Amino acid sequence: MFIILFGVTGVGKTTVGLRLAEQLGWKFYDADNFHPPANVEKMSRGIPLTEADRAPWLASLRSRIEQSLREAEDAVLACSALKEAYRLELRVDDRVKLVYL
Repeated sequence: MFIILFGVTGVGKTTVGLRLAEQLGWKFYDADNFHPPANVEKMSRGIPLTEADRAPWLASLRSRIEQSLREAEDAVLACSALKEAYRLELRVDDRVKLVYL
């Protein structure tokens, strides 16, 4: 199973995700760690990301989810995923559960 905790900035996705993964004995991933260097640079300068900027990030997250499911690795992902289109991209099958914080 793969649980995606999503919500606005500061709601506790990482804190809750780390604790949940620890309690379940699962792997934890933070979506912020999947941004390419160019996105990290833009964000560090306060420049909002465009949809084009987010495309490789979402592809990387989807790839991680697919790999975890293939390998039967249970995991928790903390991710803003505020747009429905992002959640649809990440919910690759019924083993991916979305939890809004």
